[in-house]
Amino acid sequence: MIKTVFFDLDNTLLDFSKAERIAVTRTLKEFHIESSEYVLNRYSELNNAQWKLLEQGKLTRDQVKVRRFQLLFDELNIAGSPQEAARRYETLLACGHYFVDGAENLLVSLYGRYRMFLVTNGTLSVQKGRLKSSGIGKYFEKIFISEETGYNKPERKYFEYCFSQIPDFHKNNAVIIGDSLTSDIQGGINAGIRTVWFNPAHIRAEEIMPDYEVYSLGEIPDLLEKL
Repeated sequence: MIKTVFFDLDNTLLDFSKAERIAVTRTLKEFHIESSEYVLNRYSELNNAQWKLLEQGKLTRDQVKVRRFQLLFDELNIAGSPQEAARRYETLLACGHYFVDGAENLLVSLYGRYRMFLVTNGTLSVQKGRLKSSGIGKYFEKIFISEETGYNKPERKYFEYCFSQIPDFHKNNAVIIGDSLTSDIQGGINAGIRTVWFNPAHIRAEEIMPDYEVYSLGEIPDLLEKL
């Protein structure tokens, strides 16, 4: 029986993709850069690639913040400061929030029935701003932001730290729910807990295999009751 649920934040509960596009558009506008569909998609690709390198321990968080803009500016032959773009982007990203469809109803339905915790690799200032705006912090016993813990998902040490902060925690009745195979699902595997992959795009898993898979957040309550 599941008693403890770990939730990822970005693109699991809060729509990071939408927030990212809006913040990047506003940032580039301040640099007099047109935010075409190509530019926005390219930034997203570069950003995702840098976070993957962070997960692999090949980049630091500070390097990720600047490098995604440096690479974009290099490709577009832009002379602007990637450091300044990174600072402005984070300020804009921390303002406001957008829910993934069904996220609010899901948290309300699970609250009080399970011990719930938030596990996120996002930048500290950004995540705190978005959590304050969304008001969902009240549903979680603890919120573990990797920048505060000193470790990142999917590192085993990150999860060991989280587990150590939870009284009467047992792996056999815990599960992690998230959209990222490399961060959330691999992290759950590394930590020895069950995994639920939130996969609304119906992407095929190849190398990293979750224990369970859902295509909408509305499927989660029934799934947890069956586990």
